[in-house]
Amino acid sequence: MVTNKCQNMKPKVTDFSELDLNKTYTYADYLTWRFQERVELIKGWIYKMSPAPKRLHQEVEIALSSEFYNYFKKNNDCKVYQSPFDVRLIKKGKKDEEISTVVQPDICVICDTEKLDDRGCIGAPDLIVEVLSTATMKKDYNEKFNLYQENEVKEYWLVNPEGKSLQIFYLEDGEYVEFDTVEDKDELITSKLFPDLKFTTTDIFEYEAN
Repeated sequence: MVTNKCQNMKPKVTDFSELDLNKTYTYADYLTWRFQERVELIKGWIYKMSPAPKRLHQEVEIALSSEFYNYFKKNNDCKVYQSPFDVRLIKKGKKDEEISTVVQPDICVICDTEKLDDRGCIGAPDLIVEVLSTATMKKDYNEKFNLYQENEVKEYWLVNPEGKSLQIFYLEDGEYVEFDTVEDKDELITSKLFPDLKFTTTDIFEYEAN
C-alpha cells in the first residue's frame, strides 16, 4: 500500500529545462531541484543566478566575510553566513508549501538563532550584504532592495567591487533610508545597526600603489 506521505512526494527535477519559467513555485518545489544551476525564488518566480562570480567579486566577498566574522566572533548572539546559504523569507505560515521566496545573499547576519535550522534561515536576517556584479546589479538594486525592505531586513549593504564603493541602507519606519555611502580610499565603513563594526575601504578593496 502506498502511504499518503509517498503519494504527496514531489518528483525530483534533474534538469533546469524541465522548469516552466512562466509559472510560480514554492520552497517545497525548490527542495526537489537537483540540477547544477543555482537559482533563487522571489515571490514564487525563478531567478537564475549568474555563473561563478569573477575573481574580484570573490576577493571582496571574502574580505568582507572576514571582517564580519572577526567582529561577530566576539558577539555570540549573532551568526554570520556566506553564500551559498538559503534564506527563506516568509509572510505567513512556515510550511514548505507556503514559502515562495528563497534567496542566497552573499553575506547575512542573524541574531535571532530561533530563525536558524539545518536548512538555513527562516525569516529575515538582521543584516544582508550583496556584492554587485554586472549580471546581478539590477536585481540587487530593485527586486532585492524591495524584497528586503518588505521583509524588514534592518540593514542592507550594496558593495560595488569595480567602483570600490559601498552603500548602506537602514530600515526606518518600514522604508530604507541611506545611512552612508563610502567610495574613497581609507574611508571608514561602519554599521548603523552594529556601530562597533568598523573597518576601512582599504581593508576590502585593492588599490594601486602610489
